Amino acid sequence: MAADTFSHALSSLTSPAENCFVVQPSDQAELPQVPKAIYVGQGGNISLIPLRGTAPVTFYNVAGGSILDVRARAVMATGTTALDMVGLV
Repeated sequence: MAADTFSHALSSLTSPAENCFVVQPSDQAELPQVPKAIYVGQGGNISLIPLRGTAPVTFYNVAGGSILDVRARAVMATGTTALDMVGLV
């Protein structure tokens, strides 16, 4: 394993992600964990339920290659047209 110079640093919402996972939009299932942000590979709309929210909110025209700074508990299949999303943890 590579040496981690920052292994003793505290992780925060503004620190770089230490892990990531593929985001699979679903109208039934929540994300496996709440990310710090979501990387958007191919742009489009993203309908999600914020960590503290109860109803979906749609972010329109999110550019491909951008990072959406939102903590979401679910990304909905209905209303989401963006592709290749990655949760940053």
